[in-house]
Amino acid sequence: MRTAHQYKLRPTKQQSIEIDRWLSMLCSQYNYLLADRFNWYERNRCPINACPLVCHLAELKDNPDYYSQKKTLPNLKKTHPHYGEIYSQVLQDVVKRVKVTFDRFLSGDSNGKKSGRPRFKPRDRYRTFTYPQMKEGCLQDNLINLPMFGRVKVILHRPIPDGFKIKTASVTKKSDGYYLTLSLEDATIPSIKPDFNPDSITGIDVGLKEFLTTSESEVIAIPQYYRKSQKRLRVIQKRVSRRKKGSVGRRKAVKQLGKQHKKVADKRKDFHFKTANNLLKKYDVIAVEDLNVKGLARTRLAKSVTDAGWSTFLSILTNKAVKAGLLVIPVKASGTSQDCSSCGVKVPKKLHVRWHDCPNCGCSLDRDHNAAINIKNRAVGHSVLKARSLRAR
Repeated sequence: MRTAHQYKLRPTKQQSIEIDRWLSMLCSQYNYLLADRFNWYERNRCPINACPLVCHLAELKDNPDYYSQKKTLPNLKKTHPHYGEIYSQVLQDVVKRVKVTFDRFLSGDSNGKKSGRPRFKPRDRYRTFTYPQMKEGCLQDNLINLPMFGRVKVILHRPIPDGFKIKTASVTKKSDGYYLTLSLEDATIPSIKPDFNPDSITGIDVGLKEFLTTSESEVIAIPQYYRKSQKRLRVIQKRVSRRKKGSVGRRKAVKQLGKQHKKVADKRKDFHFKTANNLLKKYDVIAVEDLNVKGLARTRLAKSVTDAGWSTFLSILTNKAVKAGLLVIPVKASGTSQDCSSCGVKVPKKLHVRWHDCPNCGCSLDRDHNAAINIKNRAVGHSVLKARSLRAR
């Protein structure tokens, strides 16, 4: 099993300057390698689908792949000696990031979904560097030993679980300081909960009136953290707009704005984690809608959808279920609010109608509760659920 823990770093003033210097150099190297990829891409693709009988064919340039770009790193340290101060595996991880980004642009991810054209990163948007391998015993008391950087103080607000080994470490700069993310692994933990019960199942329907409603009629209110902090954000945003670009005052105002946005994000994330934990304590199987959240975020409901953070919550719920040996099943979302959960007859209703009344069977209940029951019914008998229950036996 693999998990990740994030801790706050307390570097000294000199260490903070060094982290910023590393990030600046790595950002430059990232942009250089990405430009090398784009140079090959632009020179070797043909914008037309036909050629004349007599034409000049330019000599094809070798494709800069992961291994060829990684071979340039020793020469980089000779031409730019200051890059020799950065740990070699940290530099190699930059090459890997460029590879993953460009591959998603050309051929898509594992599901075939392509991402947009990669962008060159400005200095303030390159915030993380990663150690792909960490030695055993690198974390002693409240100090983490980072190769070729030194020992940095860590606030261990929770201990490393027994039996877990530190596989990777990432240092991230955020608006309120520096953070350390440790990737932990323990291969002895089973992937399925020993007492997994496929009959302990519920369906949840996420919404904007209430955050979610379960098929057992349990309702969780929506907190709307962004809406509540809009007044304060507006004041700070005006302060940023009034400052002169490039001035010290503007940088201070931007930093203050970033801290305020992070407070909102942290509150929302905490709410998502607590809600996911409470659900997984009660149920072994949770059925959810397979929503197109990106599509909904382009509508006039964009601010409310983003404030609710459905996509983040469903991702957290799925990851925590996997770690606990439980199951989250996404089901088809169309028609869950329109179909009657009792007889299956379609009962059309507009979005403002919040109550479900079926003229066929007389079923009368809240619209979201009806949808949650439909989601649960679609998950019962699902092939993934059957396979998991057989493996548990």
